[in-house]
This record gives sequence, C-alpha cells and structure tokens, in this order.
Amino acid sequence: MTETHDSTSARGGTAAAPADGNPVAPESPRTAADVVTPELVARLARDVVGSGTTVSHTPFTGEVLTAALPESTPEDVATAFAQAREAQRAWAATPVRSRAAVLLRFHDLVARRQSEVLDLIQLETGKTRLHAHEEIQGVLVAARHYGRKAHAYLRPKSHLGVVPTLTKVTELRQPRGVIGQIVPWNYPLELSVSDAIPAFVAGNAVVMKPDTETALTALWARELMLEAGMPAGVWQVVLGEGPVVGPAVVEHADYVSFTGSTRTGRGVAQAAAARLVGCSLELGGKNAMLVLSDADLDKAVDGAVRGCFASAGQLCISIERLYVHESIAEAFIERFVARTKAMRLGATLAYGAEMGSLVSQTQLDTVSRHVEEAVSKGATVLAGGRPRPDIGPYFYEPTILDNVESPMAVCAEETFGPVVSLYRFTGEDDAVERANATQYGLNASVWTKDGRRGRAIAARLRAGTVNVNESYAAAYASVGSPMGGMGDSGLGRRHGSEGILKFTEGQTVAHQRLLPLGPSFGMTDEKYAAFMTRSLRAMKALRLR
Repeated sequence: MTETHDSTSARGGTAAAPADGNPVAPESPRTAADVVTPELVARLARDVVGSGTTVSHTPFTGEVLTAALPESTPEDVATAFAQAREAQRAWAATPVRSRAAVLLRFHDLVARRQSEVLDLIQLETGKTRLHAHEEIQGVLVAARHYGRKAHAYLRPKSHLGVVPTLTKVTELRQPRGVIGQIVPWNYPLELSVSDAIPAFVAGNAVVMKPDTETALTALWARELMLEAGMPAGVWQVVLGEGPVVGPAVVEHADYVSFTGSTRTGRGVAQAAAARLVGCSLELGGKNAMLVLSDADLDKAVDGAVRGCFASAGQLCISIERLYVHESIAEAFIERFVARTKAMRLGATLAYGAEMGSLVSQTQLDTVSRHVEEAVSKGATVLAGGRPRPDIGPYFYEPTILDNVESPMAVCAEETFGPVVSLYRFTGEDDAVERANATQYGLNASVWTKDGRRGRAIAARLRAGTVNVNESYAAAYASVGSPMGGMGDSGLGRRHGSEGILKFTEGQTVAHQRLLPLGPSFGMTDEKYAAFMTRSLRAMKALRLR
C-alpha cells in the first residue's frame, strides 16, 4: 500500500516503497502553508516591478505554492532598468571596501538565518535539504571571497609605458552599468546570488529575472542583501514568462549573465551581440566520470552517487556518463547498483532524504522519454527506471543504464535528471577520447589513487572544470579559480578574477610627461623616425616589455 501526498506535503510518517523500489525518508511535520504565508510573499515581493500577478508551484505535490507574485511586462522591465541606472551611479561612487563590507554582512545574515531559505529552496525546487544546503555553502564561499578579494581584483594597476619614466600608465576597472541576469530554477539561491555578488561589488546594479517557480528564494536573498546595507534600487527583480521578460532584460542590459540551456543561450548571445554588449553563458553539459583501474572503489561509488543524483540530477555539472575500467567494472557496478537502490527518496523539509523530486512534469517527461527510448533500443536498466507517484507527482528513481549506444538520445543529449549511463573502457587513451566525444565541455571527474596520474588525465579532458577524486564540488567551490564551459557548454567564466572583471570595462589612462610622442626639439620627421627606431631596439636589448 502506498501513500499519495496532498497539497500540504509533510504530515509525518513514511510512505511504503514498491517491492523493489527505493525506500522513502520520513517526512517533516512542517507544511508548505506553514512556510509560505501571504505575509511572507507580500514582504518579499513588495519591490518587484510588475503590473500583473503570476503563480508558482511546489514540485513536492504539484500544488500552488503562491498565487500572489507580481508579473512584469516589457514596459515594467524598462522601468526596472531606469530605476537601477539611477541607483547605480551613487553605488559606483561608493568605495570598493564599503561595497565589499555589504557582502561580508550578507554572509553572516545568510549563515544565521539559513533555515528560512532552506525551506524555500526545497519547496520551490523539490530537492533534499542537504542538496539545498549546498546552495548555502556556495553563497557563503562566494560572499566571503569577493568580500575579501574585491579590492585586489579592482585596484588600479600600473603598467610599463611605451617610453619608460616618460609614460605613466594606469589600468582602471570601471563598472559596466546595469547587469541583466537571467537565473534558472535548479539552483535559485546559488545561481542568483553568487553571480550577482561580483557584479555588485564591482559597482554595478543588477536587474534579475529569476524563474517564476523559484522566485521566492531569490527575493529572500535580496531582502537580506538590503538588510546588509545595499541600496534597494541597486538590485531590481522582474518576474514573468521567459520568452516575454527575458528578451526585454537583454534589450536593456549593459552586460548579460545567463545560466540555462544551450538552445536558449545561443539566442541570448545573438541578441547581446546585436547590441554590442558582452555576455557570459553557463549552459548544458553531458559530464563524464572516469574510474581508473586503481581507484578506491568505495570512494568512487560514493562519488558517483553524489555526482549523478545530487538535486535529482538537475545540476549542470552533474555526471551523466560513467566510464569504468574493464578490470574493475564488475565490482564497481555491483556496489554502485546496490548503493543506488538503497537511496532514500523523500519530500521532507528535514535532513534524511538522499534524493528529492524533479521540478516539473516537463522534466519528468524528458527523463521518462530518455529511459524508455534507451530500453526500447537495447539498453538495460540496472537500477531505477521508473517514476514514483507514491511519493510525489514528479519523483523518478535514481537510474543506472547499461548497454547504451549512440543512436539513443540518452547517449548524447543532456537528460538533466537522475539518469547515468555506464560504459567500460580498456585504456586511458580510450577513456579520454570517449569522454571528449561530445559537443559539451562543462565538468568532468577522474578517480584514481595516483594523484599525479589523475591530474595528467584531467589536463587532457576538454572540460572547464575537472575534479580528481571528487565529482563536482571541489572545483566549483574553489572560487578563486575560474568555472565555466567549453564548446556548447558556454562562454566566459564565473569565480576568480574572470568572474568579477567580466562585469567591468578595462580603462587605460596614459600620462605622457616631459616629451611628446612625436617630433620635438626641431627634429624632422625623418630624424624622429630614426630616433624612435634606435630607442625601440635599445628597449629590446634591455629586455623592457
């Protein structure tokens, strides 16, 4: 006998699992109605520029979460940009250290009040509490990093002038103005705040379009940022359908930051290019994990579970292709299948579940289609392979497929769900070649007891981030280093110097002293040309840049 959840979700107890299905985690006594009150929605959405109303839902039940979110029109987007431009001028004139202090206060507020947003993240995305906490971790790391390092990234830098001592050159970093940010639903806190943080501290304002279904999380973060000291006009939020509001954001932005699908990203890039404004794009992935012959099997299995099924696989850097050396394949697969079948699924606002829900019927349909088509063409289901409506309308079991071949959609297309395909390889060259045989290049993972060997293989993989003996978190959370994709996985980088300097315009100020760069002291053009030739040769001999 199974239990079907109602719109209030958690009521306590445990739903029975099918005879050979994943177990279900106990539920929390808190309900969606306890968390998302009309007062909360009104408070968070009070500054949204919108003339209509729209609705959001919770994936745990499919029921309405709130029907009171403002909906923006293209005209509302234009108003938001006008307000942001007005606020940005004063914000840009604020010293960098003062702007950075806002980020550090925000860091402390998020850490102290995280339980509030953990509930919102879970209710809006359907993910487990531990996976929601990964978003907290990401935001805290980014806020601390740019709060401490922004001054160094943005400070004026002196360069050697064309004529040493006579030409004084300074590089300045000027804010671009108003950044248009389009945020997906899968990581509504991390992907909204962590990209906005460097934009803010660089002196920009932001007009953000979060996904309507996960807008409360982004609005909660904005409220805390204002509490930390940011002027309200610097962070504007607009809500509405992507095809309506998204193009309006791109139309007015001085720079565009987009995270989403490759198909939509191409359109964003084209629209930005037509206006001669820059953009950064983190797009799709078909990420590979390589388990070498000397890997620690238990650690590799745990890493595969995290890498493949975190946030129900709805993570751009999650693992969808798993390559295992043939000498250890049988032992690895046996452990991996057992561990996957034992994963606890749940729609609980508490720690304990290991995997949550897909976000929508659309995602469920894509996952089901990929698995069913693969099976019809000869793939074997080793674990999972079916939806779990007894837990919630969009739950799907963590799934392992074997005997997957290239005609199957799951082989090359991004599934963005809890599905991984297994492949065996005979040698490192074979594994690298097959891992690189995709148009995507976002993330990869290598498992081996030999760190030097792992790093050498990592350098051969065509991916923006590669983790050795970790699935995705080590590279992503090392925010001093760039993170982004190659090929169809995107343009530009977040994190590190690239993650903040992309929100600035480089400006060179050159001060020429004493002598001009032209004929002087009665020199003829011919004598000046000869003089400069001798001078340039001398500078080369002296090894001056």
